[in-house]
Amino acid sequence: MTKPDMLTNLLPQDHPWGKSIYYYHTLPSTNTLAKHLAAQGAAEGTVIIAGEQTAGRGRLGRSFSSRSGLGLYLSVILRPGCKPEKLMHLTCTAGLAAADAVEEAAGIRPGIKWANDLVHDGRKLGGILTELGFDSQGNVAWAVVGIGINCLHKAEDFPQELGGIAASLAMATGRQIAPLSLAKALTARLEAMARQLSDAGAIMARYRENCLTLGREICVVRGDEKRCGTAVTVEDDGALLVRYADGTTQAVASGEVSIRGMYGYL
Repeated sequence: MTKPDMLTNLLPQDHPWGKSIYYYHTLPSTNTLAKHLAAQGAAEGTVIIAGEQTAGRGRLGRSFSSRSGLGLYLSVILRPGCKPEKLMHLTCTAGLAAADAVEEAAGIRPGIKWANDLVHDGRKLGGILTELGFDSQGNVAWAVVGIGINCLHKAEDFPQELGGIAASLAMATGRQIAPLSLAKALTARLEAMARQLSDAGAIMARYRENCLTLGREICVVRGDEKRCGTAVTVEDDGALLVRYADGTTQAVASGEVSIRGMYGYL
């Protein structure tokens, strides 16, 4: 692994996170490195950015296409110092921060597919992966929030299996949105997010306004089990409340949730 560049000018020098932003031209995974650094004691606000990931990851161990120079691949270390149940809304909160940053940098407002995907015009612009580490008392010693957003891709830049599913800011806007320009907006938004994490009620009220999943017919898929219903709301702990055809409801906090094909990617 090559030595990183220090991006000391990405944010103002007096910004709380302005002096710990590291840029690597190539990494296996920004989240993997951030977790390693967090375990070694790196401070909150340490930001890792890569120009390319060779082993980028999404939820459930899926690979995340991270071609060189085309996207923003960023992870940040947080130190919330709380019980994990107080942090169940972290991924949703990061989704809001990412949507705000895209709007600031690119002039379009993506919606959010529960729980962790940024979507515009029925196609995925990016995703979020949060991972936690714990101390001996069961508190969250550190949290790593990883965000990947497609910036400069053309349709042919995506793997064949993502054709018709993925999009980029360039495809959505017709303009070239530089990854580091988006990184500036995103890092500032994430820092503000970290200060507001304790106000889950207000955060999740905003999240519900931005969540494209609500009111849609969805299928909850876990392994070989699939059950379909309607997404009713997202609760303050980030769980998706689903109402099934028999009238029963279920709060879904994990597993795979997919929207029926009539809604495109959603």
